[in-house]
Amino acid sequence: MTDRQAHETNCPCGSGDSLGQCCGRYHAGTAAPSAELLMRSRYSAYVLGLIDYLQATTLPAQQAALDLDGMRHWSLESTWLGLEVGESTVLGGKPEHALVSFTARWHDQSGEHVHQERSAFVQNDGHWYFIDPTVPLKAGRNDPCPCGSGQKFKKCCAAYV
Repeated sequence: MTDRQAHETNCPCGSGDSLGQCCGRYHAGTAAPSAELLMRSRYSAYVLGLIDYLQATTLPAQQAALDLDGMRHWSLESTWLGLEVGESTVLGGKPEHALVSFTARWHDQSGEHVHQERSAFVQNDGHWYFIDPTVPLKAGRNDPCPCGSGQKFKKCCAAYV
Protein backbone atom coordinates (compact mmCIF):
# COMPACT_ATOMS: atom_id res chain seq x y z
CA MET A 1 0.00 0.00 0.00
CA THR A 2 1.36 3.41 -0.91
CA ASP A 3 1.48 6.34 1.52
CA ARG A 4 -1.27 8.01 -0.47
CA GLN A 5 -3.51 4.94 -0.25
CA ALA A 6 -2.87 4.75 3.51
CA HIS A 7 -3.97 8.35 3.92
CA GLU A 8 -7.14 7.74 1.88
CA THR A 9 -8.12 4.36 3.36
CA ASN A 10 -10.14 4.17 6.57
CA CYS A 11 -8.24 2.49 9.36
CA PRO A 12 -9.45 -1.08 9.98
CA CYS A 13 -9.51 -0.45 13.75
CA GLY A 14 -12.73 1.55 13.36
CA SER A 15 -11.41 4.86 14.69
CA GLY A 16 -12.83 6.77 11.73
CA ASP A 17 -9.39 8.14 10.88
CA SER A 18 -7.35 7.22 7.83
CA LEU A 19 -4.95 4.31 8.14
CA GLY A 20 -2.01 6.70 7.70
CA GLN A 21 -3.20 8.97 10.52
CA CYS A 22 -4.07 6.05 12.80
CA CYS A 23 -2.58 2.55 13.01
CA GLY A 24 -0.43 2.92 9.90
CA ARG A 25 2.02 5.15 11.74
CA TYR A 26 2.53 2.45 14.38
CA HIS A 27 2.97 -0.19 11.67
CA ALA A 28 5.65 2.11 10.19
CA GLY A 29 7.65 2.20 13.43
CA THR A 30 6.23 4.86 15.75
CA ALA A 31 5.63 3.36 19.20
CA ALA A 32 1.95 3.23 20.16
CA PRO A 33 1.53 5.62 23.11
CA SER A 34 -1.06 3.48 24.93
CA ALA A 35 -2.09 -0.12 25.33
CA GLU A 36 -5.43 0.59 23.65
CA LEU A 37 -3.76 2.07 20.58
CA LEU A 38 -1.38 -0.90 20.44
CA MET A 39 -4.34 -3.28 20.61
CA ARG A 40 -6.12 -1.38 17.82
CA SER A 41 -2.96 -1.44 15.69
CA ARG A 42 -2.61 -5.20 16.25
CA TYR A 43 -6.18 -5.76 15.01
CA SER A 44 -5.38 -3.63 11.95
CA ALA A 45 -2.21 -5.69 11.45
CA TYR A 46 -4.31 -8.87 11.30
CA VAL A 47 -6.58 -7.22 8.73
CA LEU A 48 -3.55 -6.18 6.64
CA GLY A 49 -1.50 -9.37 7.08
CA LEU A 50 1.34 -7.63 8.96
CA ILE A 51 2.54 -10.66 10.91
CA ASP A 52 6.01 -9.19 11.55
CA TYR A 53 4.33 -6.30 13.38
CA LEU A 54 2.26 -8.71 15.46
CA GLN A 55 5.41 -10.58 16.43
CA ALA A 56 7.33 -7.38 17.24
CA THR A 57 4.56 -6.06 19.51
CA THR A 58 4.23 -9.27 21.52
CA LEU A 59 6.25 -9.49 24.73
CA PRO A 60 9.81 -10.24 23.52
CA ALA A 61 10.11 -13.29 25.80
CA GLN A 62 7.14 -14.84 23.94
CA GLN A 63 8.02 -13.93 20.35
CA ALA A 64 10.01 -17.06 19.46
CA ALA A 65 7.12 -19.31 20.54
CA LEU A 66 4.46 -17.64 18.36
CA ASP A 67 2.86 -19.72 15.61
CA LEU A 68 3.63 -17.23 12.83
CA ASP A 69 2.37 -19.53 10.06
CA GLY A 70 -0.91 -20.01 11.92
CA MET A 71 -1.23 -16.27 12.49
CA ARG A 72 -0.51 -15.59 8.81
CA HIS A 73 -3.08 -18.15 7.68
CA TRP A 74 -5.76 -16.76 10.03
CA SER A 75 -4.97 -13.21 8.95
CA LEU A 76 -5.07 -13.81 5.21
CA GLU A 77 -7.87 -16.40 5.09
CA SER A 78 -10.31 -14.26 7.09
CA THR A 79 -12.56 -11.39 6.14
CA TRP A 80 -12.32 -9.00 9.04
CA LEU A 81 -15.69 -7.50 9.99
CA GLY A 82 -14.86 -5.04 12.73
CA LEU A 83 -13.48 -4.18 16.12
CA GLU A 84 -15.25 -2.78 19.16
CA VAL A 85 -13.15 -1.59 22.06
CA GLY A 86 -14.64 -1.78 25.53
CA GLU A 87 -12.86 -0.83 28.71
CA SER A 88 -9.23 0.26 28.66
CA THR A 89 -7.65 0.41 32.10
CA VAL A 90 -4.13 1.57 32.89
CA LEU A 91 -3.10 -0.20 36.07
CA GLY A 92 0.03 1.79 36.72
CA GLY A 93 3.02 0.34 38.48
CA LYS A 94 6.61 -0.02 37.38
CA PRO A 95 6.55 -1.24 34.72
CA GLU A 96 3.14 0.07 33.77
CA HIS A 97 0.50 -2.56 32.97
CA ALA A 98 -2.87 -2.16 31.26
CA LEU A 99 -5.93 -4.24 30.38
CA VAL A 100 -8.00 -3.67 27.23
CA SER A 101 -11.34 -5.36 26.55
CA PHE A 102 -12.41 -5.78 22.96
CA THR A 103 -14.64 -7.70 20.57
CA ALA A 104 -13.32 -8.69 17.12
CA ARG A 105 -15.49 -10.10 14.35
CA TRP A 106 -14.41 -12.00 11.25
CA HIS A 107 -15.66 -14.46 8.68
CA ASP A 108 -13.79 -17.47 7.34
CA GLN A 109 -14.61 -20.71 5.54
CA SER A 110 -16.41 -22.09 8.60
CA GLY A 111 -18.63 -19.04 9.11
CA GLU A 112 -18.82 -15.84 11.10
CA HIS A 113 -17.01 -15.56 14.42
CA VAL A 114 -16.94 -13.25 17.42
CA HIS A 115 -14.01 -13.14 19.81
CA GLN A 116 -14.17 -11.26 23.10
CA GLU A 117 -11.02 -10.81 25.11
CA ARG A 118 -9.54 -8.81 27.93
CA SER A 119 -5.90 -8.49 26.92
CA ALA A 120 -2.96 -7.63 29.16
CA PHE A 121 -0.17 -5.28 28.14
CA VAL A 122 3.08 -4.14 29.71
CA GLN A 123 5.22 -1.10 28.90
CA ASN A 124 8.97 -1.48 28.74
CA ASP A 125 11.51 1.06 27.46
CA GLY A 126 8.76 3.31 26.09
CA HIS A 127 7.05 0.50 24.14
CA TRP A 128 3.83 -1.30 24.94
CA TYR A 129 3.78 -5.08 24.46
CA PHE A 130 0.92 -7.57 24.28
CA ILE A 131 1.21 -10.37 26.84
CA ASP A 132 -0.03 -13.39 24.86
CA PRO A 133 -2.07 -15.70 27.13
CA THR A 134 -1.59 -18.61 24.69
CA VAL A 135 2.21 -18.57 25.06
CA PRO A 136 3.44 -19.65 28.51
CA LEU A 137 5.97 -17.41 30.20
CA LYS A 138 8.69 -19.68 31.52
CA ALA A 139 9.50 -18.14 34.85
CA GLY A 140 9.19 -19.23 38.43
CA ARG A 141 7.49 -16.87 40.85
CA ASN A 142 10.83 -15.67 42.23
CA ASP A 143 12.62 -15.54 38.85
CA PRO A 144 13.18 -12.20 37.10
CA CYS A 145 10.09 -11.19 35.12
CA PRO A 146 10.39 -11.99 31.40
CA CYS A 147 9.18 -8.48 30.54
CA GLY A 148 12.61 -7.14 31.46
CA SER A 149 11.46 -4.98 34.38
CA GLY A 150 14.07 -6.40 36.77
CA GLN A 151 11.34 -7.32 39.25
CA LYS A 152 10.41 -10.79 40.40
CA PHE A 153 7.84 -12.43 38.12
CA LYS A 154 5.33 -12.76 41.00
CA LYS A 155 5.46 -8.98 41.58
CA CYS A 156 5.15 -8.06 37.90
CA CYS A 157 3.47 -9.91 35.01
CA ALA A 158 2.45 -13.14 36.80
CA ALA A 159 -1.01 -11.76 37.52
CA TYR A 160 -1.69 -11.20 33.80
CA VAL A 161 -0.86 -14.63 32.35
